[in-house]
Amino acid sequence: MLSRVTTFAIDGVEPRRVSVEVDIRSGLPAFTIVGLGDTAVRESRERIRAAIQNAGFRFPQSRITANLAPASMRKAGPGFDTALALAVLAASEQIPSAPLTDVAVFGELSLGGELRDAPGVLAVAEGARRSGISRLVVPRERAREATLVEGIEVAGVGGLAEAVDAIIGLRTPPLPPAQPASRAPADPDLADIRGHAGPLLALQIAAAGGHNLMLEGPPGTGKTMLARRLPSILPPLTRDQALEVTRIHSISGVHSGGLVGSRPFRAPHHTISPAGLVGGGSPPKPGEASLAHLGVLFLDELSEFQRTTLEALRQPLEDGRVTIVRGQRALAFPTRVMLVAATNPCPCGYAGVDQRCTCSELDLRRHQRRLSGPLLDRMDLLVGVERPEEWELRGPPTIDSATARARVGEARERQVARLRGTTASCNGDLDAGLVRARVRLDERALAALGDAYTAGTLSARGRHRVVRVAQTIADLEGRDRLAETDVLLALSLRQRSAGEELLAA
Repeated sequence: MLSRVTTFAIDGVEPRRVSVEVDIRSGLPAFTIVGLGDTAVRESRERIRAAIQNAGFRFPQSRITANLAPASMRKAGPGFDTALALAVLAASEQIPSAPLTDVAVFGELSLGGELRDAPGVLAVAEGARRSGISRLVVPRERAREATLVEGIEVAGVGGLAEAVDAIIGLRTPPLPPAQPASRAPADPDLADIRGHAGPLLALQIAAAGGHNLMLEGPPGTGKTMLARRLPSILPPLTRDQALEVTRIHSISGVHSGGLVGSRPFRAPHHTISPAGLVGGGSPPKPGEASLAHLGVLFLDELSEFQRTTLEALRQPLEDGRVTIVRGQRALAFPTRVMLVAATNPCPCGYAGVDQRCTCSELDLRRHQRRLSGPLLDRMDLLVGVERPEEWELRGPPTIDSATARARVGEARERQVARLRGTTASCNGDLDAGLVRARVRLDERALAALGDAYTAGTLSARGRHRVVRVAQTIADLEGRDRLAETDVLLALSLRQRSAGEELLAA
């Protein structure tokens, strides 16, 4: 007898519908799974056999052939276990086949027949809604996550027998109680910072426009402290954005439960590989850049990262996504991030500081070569962080996070209104066409920009980025048309590093 059960495979960060077909014929006992499954799928035969028997059902002593269609798509992971087990039970006429036609099933089975937690349930729920499936059976631990998708009935079950009862209508298991919202630790506040008026302004500009930022200065001046306070002034995620972030984190296994409530902040160590940063592996998985999607990717000690790792970021920063090609298959992972980097100006860290630098010219050149020009050109703001004065350390804070967050929120509202009807959500997303269509400069601002470009201090990409930053500065000031002061301030925030100045001297 032939039976079919619907489940879903995770292809990159997108759900793909899979039809599990099981045929049972007379012959020598055998259990074969075809359909381009990986090792975890092939090993599921033994898990399914033990789970069916330990759940109180009979495992057929016949020739069993299971197919995961479409056969041209690779399937990875143990999430197909429950669908395969139910299809075997239906094909052996231990449960009716009719109730399986409008339900999707996803989850790993233990040998005892329990459903284990399986990452990617939110993506599966979205796939079920798109496919017009009204019911979804998932492990109990992930049921609340699946209910974030509206329009489907979710049954969270603890085992195979409970899944059968839920599908054939004998008993509908209640959803697990919502976990009490844990009080998230408060983000570090800008009020902790003394001095640094210029870098604090740069943080607000970066947050308001979604711009990339690099902080450069001697050790101990507060670069990391500044960067880690950026999340405290970022605008909140919309529901659609939160669902997108939650789906990526769920697939990666770094989040389970409810909706992600705040913008991600990822700070990988400098020993990370290119695949770990932008994604890869077999099967390909999202990297840190994708886990920071719609949030902040912070690279501390930028010059210590491998050059190949940093160069892998160039295209994702420009395109907002990275495409991984493995075995003639291309997967796209979103990487629309704010890149925030911190670095020392030279190996010893004291270039340009009261003759304290002990680096030779060769050391300086080697240090500068680690950061390629094309990568630095993709940074909207290059800001020097100097040692604060003693009176600044004893004085009051320049600004607190609540005040800065209010300014940033007002600037974002202006951008949303200006960019309504486009694919951009903030100034950092503007391409050349949108800059020409939506950004207005007065005559003096246009002249200042032209002078800087003619002097050779800007590339064509750099000119475009200066205009975007200048627009954000104008938004923070409540103006639509760019003035000369906006362009000059944006240009000053792309200053050269101390190490480059020493080499040029």
